[in-house]
Amino acid sequence: MSEKKYELIVIGGGPAGLAAAHSAWESGLRKILIIERAKHLGGILNQCIHNGFGLHHFKEELSGPEYADRFIKMVEACTDGNAPEGIEIMTDTMALNITPDHEVYVSNTEGYRVLKADSVILAMGCRERTRDSVGIAGSRPAGVYTAGTAQMFMNIMGYSVGRRVVVRGTGDIGLIMARRMKLEGAEVLACIGASDHADGLARNVNQCLKDFDIPLLLRHTITEIRGKDRVEQVVAMEVDEHRNVIPGTEQVFDCDTLLLSIGLIPENELSKKAGVPIDSRTSGAVVYENNETEIPGIFACGNVLQVHDLVDFVTEESIRAGQAAAEYVLGGCKAKTSDTVFALANGENVKYTVPMKARMEEIGKFLEVSFRVKKIFGAGSAVVVTQGDQQIARFKRPYMSSSKMEKIRIPKALIDKIDPLGEPLTVSAVEEVE
Repeated sequence: MSEKKYELIVIGGGPAGLAAAHSAWESGLRKILIIERAKHLGGILNQCIHNGFGLHHFKEELSGPEYADRFIKMVEACTDGNAPEGIEIMTDTMALNITPDHEVYVSNTEGYRVLKADSVILAMGCRERTRDSVGIAGSRPAGVYTAGTAQMFMNIMGYSVGRRVVVRGTGDIGLIMARRMKLEGAEVLACIGASDHADGLARNVNQCLKDFDIPLLLRHTITEIRGKDRVEQVVAMEVDEHRNVIPGTEQVFDCDTLLLSIGLIPENELSKKAGVPIDSRTSGAVVYENNETEIPGIFACGNVLQVHDLVDFVTEESIRAGQAAAEYVLGGCKAKTSDTVFALANGENVKYTVPMKARMEEIGKFLEVSFRVKKIFGAGSAVVVTQGDQQIARFKRPYMSSSKMEKIRIPKALIDKIDPLGEPLTVSAVEEVE
């Protein structure tokens, strides 16, 4: 039996995949398939029952399931006379492999299949780091969860995970789950982070911790988990500026639950199988200005590319990826060759840049660059773009924090002044000097 060939296969039915597929349809593609390993579309949003989503994209405040439902309905509405069946969806389906030739190997209740496409969008999202990532000593008793797992147990399955809780990590999911546990009647003893500031958004620090009187313990880490059958205690210690523990600063918390919110990692195993180069700074794919990877016709967007703090930004990025995939297919699936490719690099106080490369002639009115800074910058700071000793652009900022992804748009007129064969275009964050 010959398999149907698709114009586009989207791997992942979360917010990134849904936005990318809908965007590709709006841009002219009609043979589109979304592959999702869960039984339902929506991804992680289905368990995010708190509000705060959609303020940028829909201009109103939604819960995670409401945001997902908006896009699910938009995807379901993609039908016309040329493709009355609309965007095809395979849920409860695992993508096992992708080849550079856009073959996607999948497995589901119908068996093992090889699907073919003109283009592929990688939208697999990310996964949580575990206790092994931070080397917490101790046995493996019950009661140790990643924050996302605890969220799934509580919001999807209806199970309470503990009564006396300590949260290690101050990322957004950790802050949100600290509040969620408090709302369910648990006692949250502390939210503990190794930095000198919370890693989550300021609004979550205020709404989740301060509003619920949950202690925030900064410049500390958990060094030991005690307990046999279940967690009985955790030991926290102060750390110095190099995150080395300071002897004699032990604090013991009597608890039955430890939630870990210690960062997210892009889910790029499939990307690697396809031969897509991975950036060591983001752990996501190396992409050009249009979200295309170095494998022609394979694009990446959302948390599989870079970990976002707002789903609205995931949507914006995924819409661009869908448009770019459509342009690639409708343009004859021809690889773009260019003699004017230049690299982008992170400079002082900047962790990374996305994209990592850009093709001069493919840039429209501006080049949008996403990045994160390494520390908090107050009033009187700026983002500086340079090539060698030459300043290309400067953007003033009233405030920047490592918890919030930053964006700049460099006008094409300024890009035209650089030497594409010269040094990388470098993005730095600095304090303004009056």
